[in-house]
Amino acid sequence: MDAPRSPRRSAPFLLGLLAILAALPLGYFLFLHQPPAPPPVPVVEAPPVVEAPPPVAPPEKRPLELKLEEIRGTVEVRRGGGEWRTASVGEALHPSDAVRTREGAYAVIIGGEAVEVRMESGAEVSVEVLTHSLTRFLLGNGMTTARVDVGAGQTFEMKAAGSDAEARTEGGTFTMNNNGAGTVSLATLKGEVAFSGQRKVVIVRAGQQSIIRPGRAPAEPTPIPTSLLLKVNWPAHPRRKVVVSGQTDPGNQVRVGGRIVPTDEEGRFSQVLPLQEGQNSVKVDAVSVGGLRQEDSRDFTLDTTPPSVKVDPGIWDDPGSKSP
Repeated sequence: MDAPRSPRRSAPFLLGLLAILAALPLGYFLFLHQPPAPPPVPVVEAPPVVEAPPPVAPPEKRPLELKLEEIRGTVEVRRGGGEWRTASVGEALHPSDAVRTREGAYAVIIGGEAVEVRMESGAEVSVEVLTHSLTRFLLGNGMTTARVDVGAGQTFEMKAAGSDAEARTEGGTFTMNNNGAGTVSLATLKGEVAFSGQRKVVIVRAGQQSIIRPGRAPAEPTPIPTSLLLKVNWPAHPRRKVVVSGQTDPGNQVRVGGRIVPTDEEGRFSQVLPLQEGQNSVKVDAVSVGGLRQEDSRDFTLDTTPPSVKVDPGIWDDPGSKSP
């Protein structure tokens, strides 16, 4: 009969058994355990393709619309190179159209709220360019006043016929006079105006004036004077036709007997004026671009009736022929 094992000899066996039992869970986890399946990946649907709307063209900018707002006296309009005809209030103006005012007449041209051109009597203007941002006039002769509102988005230009003089403003009021022979004067009443000629530009600010003489650049701006020169040489004796001459400041406009007469670059003028039988009142007045006015007048009495001669019929009697 075998003797029982001693506790010392059975201890290694027990320790090994315990180690095997402890390793069973680890082995199961490492070799037999299946990891859980990963969660399903959600399917994200692509957003629908939205086509971009076609680009919207910006609204077309229309050119400024000009029309005759006011007419007084005889005012005429010409379309292109056509004939002059009587103008009417509200009539539209387009590039190549022209307007003129007869003696004693007056006209106002407007372009919405942005531009206003006031024509004095004896003036002629034509429209050269008319867009949404630029308006250009040609001043053939005479005196006009132009106003351009600040912030209206309009550039206004006025050129002078017979000269390279040009006025340009984006917001101002000015008066220009063209004598038709190369002398152009300008005064700024509000804002500022670029006045150019012979490749020189001067800035004429409110309260200033400048002048361009034939073939010369614009003079440096000076303050608008407070007085105006007018000297008239009146004829000593009235005749059927008399010569009225004199001088004013260069660039002024002169009327003799109600009619505009040309002045030279120094302001000299001369006009032959017919007189009517009897009493004649002749007035000479000068106007500057600064708004000054001066006048002089003279009365003439023209009497061309030959004096009556009374003849005594007795002087023809022959004393010797008398009967006794």
